[in-house]
Amino acid sequence: MTRILLVEDHEEIWDFLSRRLQRRGYEVILAHDGQDGVDKTKVAAPDIVLLDMNLPVLDGWTAARTIRADPSIPRIPIIALTAHAMSGDREKTLAAGCDDYHAKPVDFSRLLGQIEALLPAATEQAAQ
Repeated sequence: MTRILLVEDHEEIWDFLSRRLQRRGYEVILAHDGQDGVDKTKVAAPDIVLLDMNLPVLDGWTAARTIRADPSIPRIPIIALTAHAMSGDREKTLAAGCDDYHAKPVDFSRLLGQIEALLPAATEQAAQ
């Protein structure tokens, strides 16, 4: 079963996303702040990370850079979830180490497509 780490501090969003992802057959692990997200990325070995960028304790940009800089964490695809939809925000998330970007409000069908597009890369990385 594909494991998704959802790092999100707003209950309505993590509740909505986790329930819908679970109905699609994904195992969902929750983290509610950036540091918790980094820690759970290390121990839970998710196949993909959905990372809110505006988080308490450690923001999403710092969390993504921390995950990418840690040699003990394999290369796991990260999709940035953010309310920031201004010019340059996508590039900023990619520069922090995210593989894709999804502006809120969440379009679940589009997000599902992004997840599925990145999963083959995660499977290939795990096989190496």
